[in-house]
Parts: sequence; C-alpha cells; structure tokens
Amino acid sequence: MKKTMTRYSLSLALFSLLSSQTFAQKQSKVEDFTAENLFTNNIEGPNFDKAGNLYVVNFKEDGTIGKVNPDGTCELFLTLPKGSTANAIQFDKAGNMYLADFSGHNVLKVDMKTKAVSTYCHNDAFNQPNDICITKKDVIFASDPSWKNSTGKIWRIDKGGKETLLTDQMGTTNGICLSPDEKTLYVNESIQRKVWAFDVDLAGNISKKRLFASFEDGGLDGMKCDAKGNLYVCRWGLGKILVFSKKGKLLKEVQLKGLQSSNLVFSPNGKYAYVTLQDRKGMERFKVK
Repeated sequence: MKKTMTRYSLSLALFSLLSSQTFAQKQSKVEDFTAENLFTNNIEGPNFDKAGNLYVVNFKEDGTIGKVNPDGTCELFLTLPKGSTANAIQFDKAGNMYLADFSGHNVLKVDMKTKAVSTYCHNDAFNQPNDICITKKDVIFASDPSWKNSTGKIWRIDKGGKETLLTDQMGTTNGICLSPDEKTLYVNESIQRKVWAFDVDLAGNISKKRLFASFEDGGLDGMKCDAKGNLYVCRWGLGKILVFSKKGKLLKEVQLKGLQSSNLVFSPNGKYAYVTLQDRKGMERFKVK
C-alpha cells in the first residue's frame, strides 16, 4: 500500500509539473509585432517614452531612429548625424532621449521636442558604447566592449555628462540593466557567455562582483529587469529569452520565432515584452505576468 501510494504521489507530482509547464507555455505565446525587414540587422534598443511611444534604432538604414506605432507599423523619427549609429535608447525624467552611439564612440542626447541631437558624453577611451541603463536620478551606466580583444569596460555617466570608468577588468561587455531598487547592476559578456552582478552604492560606484549565470553555448545580448526584480536575458543565436529570479534561479524559457534576439523592453502597462530580432529585422512580443 505504501509503495502504491508513493507511485501515485509521484505520478500526481509529474502531472502537476507538466500542467504547470503547459500553462507557462500558454502564457508565453509569441507573436509578430512588426513586419519583417523594416529595420536593418542592427535593430536594437527598444524603449518607451513617458507618453507610451515606442522607439527602436536603425529603421530602414543604420543611423536612424524609428517610431513604432501600437499597431506595429513604423515610421522614421529622426536621422542621426553622419558617423553615428545608435545601439540603445534610454529616457531621463525630463523626457530627453539618450543613445549609445557605438560608431561615433559617444552617448548622444536628443531633445524630443526639437529633435536636436547633441553629444552628451565623449571620451577617446571609449571602445564603442553598446548598451545603457539609467537611474531615477538620471545617472547612466554604459557597457563598452572591445570585440576585437574580447574585453570590455563599464562606465558611469553622471548627470551633466561627466564620465567615470568603473572597471576595465571585464570580458566583452554587452547587456546592462539595473534592479528595480537600483542596488544591483547586471552586466553580461557576449563572448564569455557570463552574467555578472554588482552592488551599487548611493554614489553610483560598483563593488562585490559576482557570477550570476553562465552558459556553454549561444550568445548574450540585451537584458531587462521586471518590476519584481526578475532578470530577462536575450540568448542571441538561440532565439530565447531566459527569465531568472533575483537569486539566480531559472524561472522560464521563452522560445522566439527568430534566433538573433538583441534586446527587449516591457510595455508601460507591464503586460507585454517586446523583443528586437536581428535576423528577422523586426519585432516579436509575448505576454508576461
């Protein structure tokens, strides 16, 4: 009797596990949001402004910013100065747009009313600013990889545009984001396939570098934290978004249609994650809890 009950319990547990996986899969149904081939293969950096408008870099040609309408149609928002190519978008409290300009080795600032583009920060020691995140106090953290050397840096850019090198002891730095309480900075390394976590103090300094996750295959690209602090990681080349708890536990895998997931952003209402796909040159989306 005891043995029979054990088998029954195991069967019930297995059924519950499969049911929960099926439910999770239903909750993560992926759908096209834009058509394919509207952007270049450098599509990246999706982000919403305070009014709920979605912007994405490299619409139709490199060196542009596209505006994506709620129905998935797209239009040109602005063209950057010659020599500049954006890779990431962030907004400050006043609504200004900031761009990681990897080909111009800058962080650019855009006045959203006039569309005037200015250089917010430039340093000859920049490799090529790749991704940026911003605090509630408008302090920017930037990843800065050297793809040729498989090394990277992390910079802090204080309000006003003054840059500080936080570390140059990194692999190929790429995705970067802050936890909701802004006490943890996550940075990944594309070539080394590692995600690192740092403590962030009130002055914006980082410390206590620790390995958060590592992988044996695929690449790593953009990352974002949801409101609960779960970390969403783009697995470039594998077409997946991995969701980790803030303690590093893998919670979910979302399989996309395209393979080259470069970055993602959550909708203002928190119901959807919008993903840029470089192989499809467009966007997909899926529901999140």
